[in-house]
Amino acid sequence: MKGPIDYIKINKESWNRRTAFHVDSEFYDMKSFLQGNTSLNPIELELLGDLKGKSILHLQCHFGQDSISLSRLGAEVTGVDLSNKAIDVAKTLAAQTHANTKFICCDIYDLPQHLDEKFDIVFTSYGTIGWLPDLNKWAEIISRFLKTNGKFVFVEFHPVVWMFDDNFEKIGYNYFNDGPILETEPGTYADRSAQINQEYVCWNHSMSEVISSLLHHDLQISSFDEYDYSPYNCFQHTVEFEPKKFRITHLDNKIPMVYALVAEKINAR
Repeated sequence: MKGPIDYIKINKESWNRRTAFHVDSEFYDMKSFLQGNTSLNPIELELLGDLKGKSILHLQCHFGQDSISLSRLGAEVTGVDLSNKAIDVAKTLAAQTHANTKFICCDIYDLPQHLDEKFDIVFTSYGTIGWLPDLNKWAEIISRFLKTNGKFVFVEFHPVVWMFDDNFEKIGYNYFNDGPILETEPGTYADRSAQINQEYVCWNHSMSEVISSLLHHDLQISSFDEYDYSPYNCFQHTVEFEPKKFRITHLDNKIPMVYALVAEKINAR
């Protein structure tokens, strides 16, 4: 009988392969970033607010552009990611930009073995929870590392998006978490012509799964919004209807593409 999928090994290898292509891609626009431009979007910037003197834990930070952008706004930031290649780049970028951002390489479920600190804000965004099988454990990590009255700021692609096939022509996947989805794709979202072919494992998570997991770990939802666009051109068949706002051409504004929420840590019961 075939054993369970080693999703951590598969996904770590996948993200290690992607990283070199991402760093050099137009998508991540490293030249502008090194010149001081932020990699953050208006959606999360509004929710984060004034960051001067705040401590932030950034989960699934990839190669650190957003973490360093948060540091540039006056926060003390610790970024965490599974990919050692991405964290190596992040540390190099932090040194290159004279940022005081710290980085940890580990699976976020193992973070308590690497970090013993509480933060004013936990932040994660865009394409993160799909790599995690268990949102209950995810919410437990968030709650563990938040100070009482601290806030969790979360921006993510909407689960409706992940129901469609790559061409957004038909429903190809379950809205609900129906177990691991094992895929193989050529290229990567940041460079579709990249000469890589990779296997990866992901999970779909419904809105109720996300919200319930947070509520069960003493996190009280204080705001929730949905958006009919993506700030990133990372899907097939898109149109940029306003600067840095993308929709699926033939679906226009008919589907939600991103959601954002803030949850505050309340005293444990």
